[in-house]
Amino acid sequence: MGSSFLVTTAIPDPGLQLLSDAGTVTVLPSPPDYDTLAALCASGEYDVVLTQLRDVVDAPLLAGARVKGVSNFAVGYNNIDVDAATRHGILVGNTPGVLTDATADIAMLLILGTARRVVEADRLVRDGKFHGWEPELLLGRDVSGAVLGLAGFGRIARATARRALGFGMEILFAPRPPGHRPVSDEELGEFAGKVRQVSWDELVERSDFLSLHVPLNEQTRHLVDRAVLQRMKPDAILINTARGPVVDEAALVEALRDRVIAGAGLDVFEDEPRLAPGLAQLPNTVLLPHVGSATVPVRSEMARLSALNAVAIAEGRTPPHAVNTLTGA
Repeated sequence: MGSSFLVTTAIPDPGLQLLSDAGTVTVLPSPPDYDTLAALCASGEYDVVLTQLRDVVDAPLLAGARVKGVSNFAVGYNNIDVDAATRHGILVGNTPGVLTDATADIAMLLILGTARRVVEADRLVRDGKFHGWEPELLLGRDVSGAVLGLAGFGRIARATARRALGFGMEILFAPRPPGHRPVSDEELGEFAGKVRQVSWDELVERSDFLSLHVPLNEQTRHLVDRAVLQRMKPDAILINTARGPVVDEAALVEALRDRVIAGAGLDVFEDEPRLAPGLAQLPNTVLLPHVGSATVPVRSEMARLSALNAVAIAEGRTPPHAVNTLTGA
C-alpha cells in the first residue's frame, strides 16, 4: 500500500506527479485554517503533510499530529516549531539553495523601484495625469554611487551584492546583526576588497539603502524597530526580502509617514497577508506580494525538492533536505 500525502495548497509539477507516483495525494481546495489543519494532521490518514509558510505548525498541533513528517514548500521554516516536531518524532524538510538568484533579483528591483519612484510614475500615467515631460517631474535618486548596506551576508545577500556592484554601488555589510562576527578575506572569497564589513550600528547610520537578509529568530525579530529607523539617514530607503517580522511594521509606517526615512521596498510583511494600517496608502513604498521566488524554474524546483522530502519521510528515509534529526534515525 502506497503512502498518503496531504498538500495544503496545490504546488507545480513535477511536485504533484512525484507524490502521485509514490502514493495517494490529497490537495486541499483552499488554504486551511489552523483548526482544520490540526484536525487533518491528527486524523491518522496522512503520512506526510506538505505545508506553506502561512500554515502554522506549532507545538499544540504537533502534539496531536499523527504524521511522520512535515515538508515545507519554502527555504524558511519559522512557521514550524522544529523543536516540538523533534520531540514528537516528526521529521521536517525544507527547500534550500534554489531561490538565491530570484530573490536577489527582487531585492535589486526594489532598490531601483523605490529609488526611481516607479510605482508613483506608473500610477500617474495610468491615472491620465502625465501631461508631458517636466524638469522636476517625479525626481528620484541615483543608485550608482549610493551606499548599499546588507544586513546579513549569506547566499542571497552575496547575490544582491554581486548585482549592486554592477550598478557601481558601495557595499557595506554586517554578517549577523545585531551581533558582530569578523569575516576574513578568505571567507569573503570573490568579494574580498570589494565590500567592507561594519558594525550593525554603522550599517544603520551609513546606508542609503538598507537591505535585510537575515533569518527570523528571537535575535532578529523587530531587528528594525523605531529606534533603528530614527538612526537611519532621512533620505535612506529600507528594503526587506527576508521575513516580515524582522521589521516592526507599525513603526515603519510611522517613520514613512513622518519622513523619518524616505521610502521602503517590501516583498514580505509582518502579518501576511495583512498589512499594518496605513502602509498601503503610503506613496513612498513599493509593496510586492511575497514574490521573491516567483519564477517558473524556481517554483518548479521547490516543488520537486519538497516532494522528494515528503516521499523520503513517508518511506522511512531521511529527507534529502532535513531541518531536524531524530534520535536513532
